[in-house]
Amino acid sequence: MSPTASTLLLTAPAAVPLAVAGGYALAALRTRAPAEAFTAVLTDTRQRVAAQGSALAAEAPEPGRVPTRHGRDRLGLLSPAVILACGSLLAADVVHAGPRSACSGLLRADALTAWMLLVVGAVALIACGFAPAYLSGERAAGRVSERTVWRYHVLVQAFLAAMCLAVVTANLGVLWVAVEATTIVTAFLVGHRRTRTSVEAAWKYVVICSAGIALAFLGTVLIYYAARQAGIAEAWALDWPTLVAGADRFDPAATRLGITLVVLGFGTKAGLVPLHAWLPDAHSQAPAPVSALMSGVLLSVAFSAVLRYRVIADAALGPDFTRLLLAGIALLTLALAAGLLLAQRDYKRMLAYSSMEHMSLIALAAAIGSPLALSAALLHIAGHGLAKSVAFCASGRILQITGTTRIGRVRGLIAKAPPPAGAFGLAVVALLAFPPFSLFASELAIARAGFAAGPAFGWITAVALLLVLVAFAALAVRAARMLLGPGTPAQESPGAVWPLALGLVACAALGVTLGPLTDLLHAAAQAIGG
Repeated sequence: MSPTASTLLLTAPAAVPLAVAGGYALAALRTRAPAEAFTAVLTDTRQRVAAQGSALAAEAPEPGRVPTRHGRDRLGLLSPAVILACGSLLAADVVHAGPRSACSGLLRADALTAWMLLVVGAVALIACGFAPAYLSGERAAGRVSERTVWRYHVLVQAFLAAMCLAVVTANLGVLWVAVEATTIVTAFLVGHRRTRTSVEAAWKYVVICSAGIALAFLGTVLIYYAARQAGIAEAWALDWPTLVAGADRFDPAATRLGITLVVLGFGTKAGLVPLHAWLPDAHSQAPAPVSALMSGVLLSVAFSAVLRYRVIADAALGPDFTRLLLAGIALLTLALAAGLLLAQRDYKRMLAYSSMEHMSLIALAAAIGSPLALSAALLHIAGHGLAKSVAFCASGRILQITGTTRIGRVRGLIAKAPPPAGAFGLAVVALLAFPPFSLFASELAIARAGFAAGPAFGWITAVALLLVLVAFAALAVRAARMLLGPGTPAQESPGAVWPLALGLVACAALGVTLGPLTDLLHAAAQAIGG
């Protein structure tokens, strides 16, 4: 691949979403109407509806039917398409020709980069594909104006750009900036509805994640200090390949403290204890497509940063330090998630705690550190992203139909709204790690790798499996209560279903065979295997 092609493929995943965001912003400025005019139009419409009475009522959409969507909402699909295309082309190249770099080494693609770009693109395709139907439902309910819809599109595209930058950069300083940018952008998306609960969740998200990112910044500074003390030039003291190559000369004390702070800091964004409390509030209050992106890929992108630092730590300190640290955090997170799932009464918060459960399994696989465990962790990242994005998108449509997120007030969803209820049910089945979905294969591989890693990890894996069974029972019982029972059928727009069906099919396909992704998965595991 030529240097120009490498530069294009490495810059496009972040540049195209930014360009789309700019297009939305410019269009919003051109079409922005005064608030008084919008109010006048709304008042006039209500008066005409009241005057025409039953004639208009006969022409009104049936309950549960999604109104006609705005074509400009579909423009957001351009970014996922570009991200997937770039990830696919990079995957085909790096597996055979090795890592590629651009912009004087600032951007770099190895197998892990390509894998994460594919995951980001796939989850973004589901979320952005579902967004037009979701936003139409919000418009019909009067919960959003055209101005807030424009702002939503701009922020979502900026969110995608920040995540892609975090994935493709080789500089740990730029990685930190990109992850911090996701916090700033998504804070406005969490508070999108501007209700008291959503604004409170947004502030909680900002405060806790800012504390975590501050810890990650201190850890990055300490790694920079250790690199400079080891004789690495200033310009390359945050370059990941350079740090991996020279990590054996790092000061152990500074590296140990730096890695601990980094794991705690980026672990905050990944939903791991101790700074995890933002996750259920933010995921439950954000718009459904945003919750899908946050749970499906933001957590994984943050944890991919931990995987990068893990390679440095293993080269500098040996594998035992990170194994103990990650295993302890994984078990604590899994125990907390399982306990909270037992007491959960809100289905969006239930999905958020399920994300904590799955991120703890990924952390446990990273702690085990064998090639099988790391391959399973990456497969789990992909499967969880697909299944959880479908679950959150379907839960958004369920909320529009039922008007509540309380599990006890939702009954007979399969009879009332078969398409979103079916997608939600199948997504829960996937999250419960039933075959043929890929989470079954990845969790089985994690268990095998754990028992093969020695007696200590055998016991840790056994405890983890018991906690997974507790979470399994809690999630299964609550989902069954929502789905089963009598209900009145409501019409559903086909446009709201295809992204969910696509995500479920992709998750099941990964569980049956990796196909052309097999070499990429093994190469990505090798890249972070030390």
